[in-house]
Amino acid sequence: MGKLVVSLDGVVIKEVQITKDKTTLGRRPYNDIVIDNLAVSGEHAVLQMVGADVFIEDLNSTNGTYINGKAIKKQLLAHNDTVEIGKYKIKYLTEDGADYEKTMVMRPAASVPPPFASAGPTRSGHAPMAASVPSGSASIKVLNGAAAGREVLLTKVVTTVGKPGVQVASITRRPNGYAFSHVEGVSRPSVNGVPLAGDSVPLRNGDVIELAGTAMQFIHH
Repeated sequence: MGKLVVSLDGVVIKEVQITKDKTTLGRRPYNDIVIDNLAVSGEHAVLQMVGADVFIEDLNSTNGTYINGKAIKKQLLAHNDTVEIGKYKIKYLTEDGADYEKTMVMRPAASVPPPFASAGPTRSGHAPMAASVPSGSASIKVLNGAAAGREVLLTKVVTTVGKPGVQVASITRRPNGYAFSHVEGVSRPSVNGVPLAGDSVPLRNGDVIELAGTAMQFIHH
């Protein structure tokens, strides 16, 4: 799940994992995240976890709650959002976003391993790879660019794809299938050449996703 990194004047004070349905934030000592500063209300804000999503709600605080410089009442947090309370900055980071940085597909060619780098001369490396794809799982296969041909298994409830700061989308596993959602960026990603109109769209086997200049095919095993 996500975590919060609390900092003051660029110095990180604490990191808090979001593990509960409700995480309270304020000056009073009984809050889950205590910020002992007069600019912070006794009960300032609450974070609510709904599935893989985390919302933050301002509890009618004296000085307000801001996200990326804008005052909010209640808002869904996205990876890398900065919550500002008084002089404190609280950065929201998701595990998916962090993992994306390490594993996802928009990297320079040098960091993309050859497709069969793990296989020895006997090609014995393929058997575990094939066996590790569970029935009913899904993956995305890169169709262009330096990482063309690379397939990434969607093992998490939410997988983030794209380029942070440019265009980011998410693929969410739901009980009835997978959904594709716009997360960040001025232009919206497209599915089969059609820009995403609403918040999310269901994905079907063979759908082609395009964002940040990269085309990927969604494969439902």
